[in-house]
Amino acid sequence: MKQIIIISEDRAGVVAEISEAMAAAGVNIETMSAETIAGSGVTILTVDKYDEALRALAQTPFHAISEDAIVVQLDDRPGELARITRRLKEAQINLRSIRIIRREGGKSIVAIATERTDQAMALLRDVLVSNFTRDGQ
Repeated sequence: MKQIIIISEDRAGVVAEISEAMAAAGVNIETMSAETIAGSGVTILTVDKYDEALRALAQTPFHAISEDAIVVQLDDRPGELARITRRLKEAQINLRSIRIIRREGGKSIVAIATERTDQAMALLRDVLVSNFTRDGQ
């Protein structure tokens, strides 16, 4: 799965502008998180039309970057996230980002971006969500 990260100034209306750019390009936002970190806005998106989203964002004043994320499914209970992040720690694979995408039916779906995607995928093969590939297709 690919995710798009947008770094912006911290001001009112940023999420509206990003959402409007996606709508104008016919791109459906699948997940979105936005927060302020040290005076900057950080928005993370997953979308149904990745290339179209990047083209639309290139026409805006926003700086968008993309990265691969792997998607895992865990039992929704205390300690499961700790268990898989410990595996990454022991393999000395640094995390770039981690987001809980969905929790329902006793399961959690988590997107994880690391410095070494291929090694992380191999390490977490037993919990990978099979309908996502590295290219997000």
